[in-house]
Amino acid sequence: MPTTDDLYSQVISIPFLFDFYGFYYNQFVISTNGYIDFNTNNANQFSNWTINSTIPSATFGLTNSILGCFEDLNNSDGEGTITFGSYGTAPYRKFVVYFNNQSHYGCGAAAKSSFQMVLHETSNIIDVNLIKREPCNTWQAGKGVTGLVNHLGTHAATPPGRNTGNWSALNESWRFSRPGYYPNYSFVRCDDTDDFAQVFDLSVAANDLFAATSGVSFFKDMALTNPIVNPSAYINENNPQTIYAVGNGVMKQIRLEVIDCTIDADNDSVATSDEDVNSDTNLANDDTDADGIPNYLDNDDDGDMILTNLEYVFARTDSPVSLTMLLDTDTDGIPNYLDNDDDGDGLLTALEDYNGDGNPANDDTNNNGIPDYLEQSVALGVPTNNFTTAIELYPNPASTELNIRQTNGELISNIAIYSINGSLIREVKANNSYQNVSVSDLQSGIYFVKVTANERVSNLKFIKN
Repeated sequence: MPTTDDLYSQVISIPFLFDFYGFYYNQFVISTNGYIDFNTNNANQFSNWTINSTIPSATFGLTNSILGCFEDLNNSDGEGTITFGSYGTAPYRKFVVYFNNQSHYGCGAAAKSSFQMVLHETSNIIDVNLIKREPCNTWQAGKGVTGLVNHLGTHAATPPGRNTGNWSALNESWRFSRPGYYPNYSFVRCDDTDDFAQVFDLSVAANDLFAATSGVSFFKDMALTNPIVNPSAYINENNPQTIYAVGNGVMKQIRLEVIDCTIDADNDSVATSDEDVNSDTNLANDDTDADGIPNYLDNDDDGDMILTNLEYVFARTDSPVSLTMLLDTDTDGIPNYLDNDDDGDGLLTALEDYNGDGNPANDDTNNNGIPDYLEQSVALGVPTNNFTTAIELYPNPASTELNIRQTNGELISNIAIYSINGSLIREVKANNSYQNVSVSDLQSGIYFVKVTANERVSNLKFIKN
């Protein structure tokens, strides 16, 4: 049905408190011009449509807002819809505001936008999904902006190329969150006893915070007057509970939390209890793709733009019983949902988006029914590299040492380990066909190994648990 032009909605309540720039809200209003506004006194009032500056700016005109795609929209033709609602189970619900097929003022149906704003309970993450944005070039020079603006208008966050300007978008998503889900180190455990009281081995936190399992003291209070006498088997007294660790003369805060792991917090089809990749009982320190989101809250655990639930299992059709299995396309020992190169071709899955729509799953350049990100020959264009297949990497996953062996007898001259974001972590000079490399101090996650032998280079990957 038609929507009145340039109007704020009535006050809309959401079923949880949401932290936006340090203030908690459970109500907001929606502007027909593509944004959420936490200033509820604007309800049913005129909504600004002019865009005359980039953000942040005192002249921008909007504050305390989530800009899905702020632009001068006009759905008076009734071709589009604006809907909202929540889904999921507390405390991991999501509230979605969906602008679908919205016409632009000045262009009508000739330029339309569809996008979503998603607010996550507990983590306070904001996702903006730009399904399609077509600028109206003949009105306001096609200007639009995606991002956040704080309550004073003094701070803003916006994706590259999506600040005020003329731009188009198709199937792209942006995630906004403050560093870390909590202001300090978090230790999140599954509730095994149904009473949210759980045994915590605090040596896990000591190792994460101080790279040591001894010589660290724990206290129940910031004044450090109430010591924890049995840190290897401490039972939390509240849920959540804050305690304090002291090591090397430095005090650090630890947030203990027990959660119901029967809830699939990120709706990715992986049981929450299985998302403890390094098996140290702490769900909060497993972040395979190093995006700042723990795996148990992340529905794309390897950051390859393919949702985990699409990579995690596949159906067996050769059995009368419905069975599922972990999918590992390149048989490298890393299941696809934790692997950002699913076919082992040396090209990241996210880069096999050949049609540029932000979704590698619909790219099939040779029309054989297999997505390119699952087919090694598409990226390579040649048969599998024999040099790469001559290198053995084991164990994989690895916890303390990684062994690298060149099976054809060539001497390895250099080994370099890189993080998932491309940072050089470790480099080892060698002059033999076998080398072991210590990885005990690396954080859990996926790493790339660059092996050089006889002036040839191979890129492999392993998972640190």
